[in-house]
Amino acid sequence: MRRSVISLAPLLAAFAAASSVAGDVSYNRDIRPILVENCFSCHGADSASRKAELRLDRRDEAVESGAIVPGDPDSSVMLDRIFSDDPEEIMPPPALKKTLTAEQKDLLKRWIAEGSEYEPHWSFIPPARSEPPVVKNEAWVKNPIDRFILSRLEAEGLQPAPEADRRTIARRVALDLTGLPPEPAVVDAFVADPAPDAYERLVDSLLASLEWGEHRGRHWLDYARYADTHGIHIDNFREMWTYRQWVVGAFNRNLPFDQFTILQLAGDLVQDHGPSASPDQILDNRIASGFNRCNITTNEGGAIDEEYLVLYARDRTETTSAVWMGLTTGCAVCHDHKFDPLSQREFYELAAFFNNTTQKAMDGNVRNTPPILTVPAPEDRPRFAALEGEIPAAKAAVEVRTQAARPEFESWLKSVTLDSIAAILPRETPLVHMPLAEGAGSTTHVSLLGKETDLPLTAATTWQPGPSGSPAVMLDGRAAELPGSGDFERHDPFSVTFWLRPPGGGPSGAVIARMDESQEHRGWDVWMEDRRIAVHLIHSWPKEAVKIVAEAQLPADAWT
Repeated sequence: MRRSVISLAPLLAAFAAASSVAGDVSYNRDIRPILVENCFSCHGADSASRKAELRLDRRDEAVESGAIVPGDPDSSVMLDRIFSDDPEEIMPPPALKKTLTAEQKDLLKRWIAEGSEYEPHWSFIPPARSEPPVVKNEAWVKNPIDRFILSRLEAEGLQPAPEADRRTIARRVALDLTGLPPEPAVVDAFVADPAPDAYERLVDSLLASLEWGEHRGRHWLDYARYADTHGIHIDNFREMWTYRQWVVGAFNRNLPFDQFTILQLAGDLVQDHGPSASPDQILDNRIASGFNRCNITTNEGGAIDEEYLVLYARDRTETTSAVWMGLTTGCAVCHDHKFDPLSQREFYELAAFFNNTTQKAMDGNVRNTPPILTVPAPEDRPRFAALEGEIPAAKAAVEVRTQAARPEFESWLKSVTLDSIAAILPRETPLVHMPLAEGAGSTTHVSLLGKETDLPLTAATTWQPGPSGSPAVMLDGRAAELPGSGDFERHDPFSVTFWLRPPGGGPSGAVIARMDESQEHRGWDVWMEDRRIAVHLIHSWPKEAVKIVAEAQLPADAWT
């Protein structure tokens, strides 16, 4: 119960200390830093700055040149130059203002005496289990990790800190495993639990929580470059949350990393995990492959399809290399690089796999860019599967009914009149009916939902012949207000009918509206935008609103 989780850095330091105590000289830990700081600028990978055609960053070339003689420090020319007192011979040259310490010189000598073994970068060395070191205070040790920490403390002449109290321990482990402070009840239960495995059971309870998967999963989602938008240009909404939830669920059920990897990279190609696989399992496998749909996309004008298809394949290759291989492979996009183990050819061999996609280059500025996987909620999946079987039969029944009804419809169409259509409309009286009278300052008779009233017209109101010769109102920028009309609920069907004669030049403005600006413009209107009819249906603007604009312009100076 002494610690919650030990971070990687102290562990590495402890392992390094254990190795150092054992007396072994490590190239990566002890020698490479000395050579990088003092030697590689002149005798390293950069051919442009290399002196005397000598490379010390590669063992074979260093040995071949005689600079290093493995096992024989006295015959190694590199040591002769390093230990020299002659300013014409000493390395590094005095002009570089770099001087090796006596301890660094001794490390180089010991390293050559031990065989001058080189090591690849630490990320390419398979981890090996270290033998826990022997310690003096055996009573303090409760697990193998404690030995490495205590060994370093004892080597430094230090004593372990006192054990933390239970409330502190509970807070530490909860923050580490879930990212959140623990619930007070959880802390109280842990403090009062006398069982010897109380800490282990607290950890188990935290690992079983949804918050564990969310906390650990968010780091993976950063690696996957997950986002709920497309990333650039209009940056439209992207509906990817089912992939996010899959990652959280994978952590919560402790999915083995090899399976996690396969499903992330090729879940859409994995049909099942055996003959007993359920449709839900197959669907979840495909959701996992959303890792490769998290790339940034665009629909910007002027973007070139081929260019962006290459960028998408490159993004997936670089992301996969960074996440699973620990490699930044961006240099290999253009050329072989002196520090990268992956060649340019190998980069594009890997990229060829990610170039096999049906995703288009342009995302269309839509929320879900094809190909799309429809994912019903878990509780809806049985009915969703049943509907897939019912839809073909329903479509066939509609087609049969359509064909059977066509003769009846064509017969009705021959006999229909305006009066017969009016007789079957849902409302007997228009919501707003305004037959206008002649002359300024008079009134117009208005019928609103069957209730009649008079609407006063001012001297600013003018008339001109309407489409059928009857007068039409022109309000010269002013609106006729009818407070009691057009007050619909969201579930009420309604229609609006009017004649409109827009002038040329693309005017814009409301034709008829019922909208409350103080309540985030809640309401509706019919709008003219550059001689195109538009409609707003608004609950709150712009978050919960619909705006539809016609494609075709109305003819100018003509009645429509």
